[in-house]
Amino acid sequence: MLLVIGTGLALLGVLVHYGFMRVYGDVTGTAFDGLIWGLTAGPSRLALLLVAVLAVIGFMLSTRRWMRLTAAAIPVLMLVGMFAITPLALGQRFEKQYVSSPQCVTEGTDEPMATADREAQQVFDTISHIGQFNGGGMSGVGGCTRWFKLSGDVDVLQHYRATLLAAGWEVVEDDGHHLRAHLNGRAFDVMPCPGGGVIWAGSDDDPSYGQGKPELAGTEICPHDL
Repeated sequence: MLLVIGTGLALLGVLVHYGFMRVYGDVTGTAFDGLIWGLTAGPSRLALLLVAVLAVIGFMLSTRRWMRLTAAAIPVLMLVGMFAITPLALGQRFEKQYVSSPQCVTEGTDEPMATADREAQQVFDTISHIGQFNGGGMSGVGGCTRWFKLSGDVDVLQHYRATLLAAGWEVVEDDGHHLRAHLNGRAFDVMPCPGGGVIWAGSDDDPSYGQGKPELAGTEICPHDL
């Protein structure tokens, strides 16, 4: 009976891990990284511990060798199952929540914000981007801000520095922490963040990311979770 219950909980735990990773998983890591993160931050660890406890009890109470082997194999197979479905879950999250280029324009936006979004989108569309954008950010008449995730060690500033110069932009600020460039009355700014970065587009008269405006006082440019 314990083996049957343990098997059922193991299958349920794999499904819970899949659902958690499909919604909250980190798309920038490997399948192994995703598994470790899921066992650390999600409910997968509790499910695995519960199954392991039942497996140990079943192993100690079993009188037959095949029953003991089955009890020992259940948590191992559960862990293997979690690892196997992690890439699938992360792939589904990536397809549904991330795109390879920033999107500022949304339907139903009122003027003058809609015009500002279209102008920012035109700036973004002329620049080669890196990373994955989840669509989150801030938009307004003062510009459009979008965050992105990165997989691996990438020099964000160097990428955009080369891309902007090749496209004819004039770099007006480059202090090693962020880069701002101007072209034909428009401005573009990029800043690395832990695990990714943030980009902004607006008028060359506006401050990057809307910094200095009362309504954005205290707003973090780099969020804790990209």
